This record gives sequence, C-alpha cells and structure tokens, in this order.
Amino acid sequence: MTDILPAPGGKLLLDQPVVPVRIAVLTVSDTRDHDSDTSGGILAERIATAGHICVEKAIVPDDVDAIRAQVRAWIDAGAVDAILTTGGTGLTGRDVTPEALEPLFDKRIDGFSVIFHTVSYQTIGLSTLQSRATAGIIGGVFVFCLPGSNGAVRDGWDRVIRWQLDSRHRPCNLVEIMPRLREV
Repeated sequence: MTDILPAPGGKLLLDQPVVPVRIAVLTVSDTRDHDSDTSGGILAERIATAGHICVEKAIVPDDVDAIRAQVRAWIDAGAVDAILTTGGTGLTGRDVTPEALEPLFDKRIDGFSVIFHTVSYQTIGLSTLQSRATAGIIGGVFVFCLPGSNGAVRDGWDRVIRWQLDSRHRPCNLVEIMPRLREV
C-alpha cells in the first residue's frame, strides 16, 4: 500500500524516493554580500532540506548583462536542472531581473506568476502587485525569478516551487518532464 500525504494541488507519494534536482541560487542585488544574503540563504537551506543539491550560490548586481552572464554560465556548464533567482523583480528602475531573463526564455511558465501571486496575496495582500515574479525554461533548465524579500522567497519555495520539484508529487510534477525539455 502506498503512503500518501496531502500536498498543495495534489498528493505526495511517501514510499517513492526523491529524485534530487541540481539547483543554483542567484541573488540579484546591489547591496547584498554573502553575509547579508538572507533570501539566498533561505533558498539554499530549503533546497538541501528537500533532498536536492544546491550546486552553487552567487550574487550579481542589478545589471542585465551580469544576470544573463551568470545564468548562461550555469546553463552552458550543464550542471543545473533549475535556477532560482531572488531579487530584482520589483518596479523600481534598478529592478531588471525580468528584463534580463524573459527574453532568454525558450518557453514561459505563465502559471507560475499566477500561482505565486495567489499565495503571496494570502500573505501580504495587495502588495503582491509590486512583484513581477516570473518563470520559464532556458536551454532545458527551469528558471524561477522570485522577489528578494525573505517572505516572498518562503512563499515561492514553500508553497509553489518545492512541490513541483518533488518527484513524488502527483498528479504531476516538473521533474518528470525534465528529460524531455530539450526535445525538438
């Protein structure tokens, strides 16, 4: 008999092994360093706790070229299945993560933004309007762009991304389609 745990949008099959996903974390900030990067730290900790591999963690300034260069380097190295960014999704002039990465998307994951805003609204109400959280696929790698606040990172990982990167989540999950992302 299969052990089943209720999970957001489905169920979790507990008698199945977790397929580890190789994930990189990119903090986009002009002001953070490795000591003050709390949102990147939260993601790295949660990635490991979920049974995945945090391949690398980096910080780049709010600069389109710097963001693109780091994401491309990880993808070109072939060492990651997913990239989580934190920061740069707001409305100010220096917030450029969507401008940097959306043009690189081979496919957008439109539902991510909708679901992220739904769970974010439950936490911060209408302030979720100030986020341009987005996701897509670049070169066969999932890329999720989260706001830089600790609360937004927790909402994004704990209530959305974690479940779709868990190979035990049913009725479906993103892990099961990873081998087919580069199909032509």
